[in-house]
Amino acid sequence: MSLSGKLIAVFVANDALSSLLAMVLAGDLRLRVRQFDCEAALLAYMRLAPVDVLIVDFDHDGRPAYEMVEAIRLDLTILSREVPVIALTRAITPPMRHQAISAGIDEVVIKPMSPRHLLQRVQERLRASAAAGYSPLPVYRGPERRKNLPGISPQPLHNRRVSDNVVHLFPDGRPPAPQLSPN
Repeated sequence: MSLSGKLIAVFVANDALSSLLAMVLAGDLRLRVRQFDCEAALLAYMRLAPVDVLIVDFDHDGRPAYEMVEAIRLDLTILSREVPVIALTRAITPPMRHQAISAGIDEVVIKPMSPRHLLQRVQERLRASAAAGYSPLPVYRGPERRKNLPGISPQPLHNRRVSDNVVHLFPDGRPPAPQLSPN
């Protein structure tokens, strides 16, 4: 893990749970924890800084967690759209399960749970991300196309001189012929 620590964003239903989770997560000195009390603040922050793990709650007011995660995945202005997401809920229903899968939520944890269990799940997500080569910053994951460009590949010049980096204004030593103006 990096020296600055991995950033964990916490956006849950109530302030007491948020504080408790943040305190336990911050107990791991390799983690930096940021709490959010509204979705707008979370999304604004994610547009400015990469997040390594996002913890959301299905039980908070406003837009459902799966819709928020889906919006994060589709928003091109967010730096870490592929962030691992752990969702908290009181109960899992079959529709919620399908919505979580389709939105890209990586893991759902049933409340009440031990905050230390959540810490273990976050650490496991970070290990899995590191093993998969996840970077919170956007990277190109498409095919390598640089070798497929048409044309002649550049060849090194073997007879270069020391002053080859100078472009001469008058290469043959003569000034250019004066131009006649149309007046």
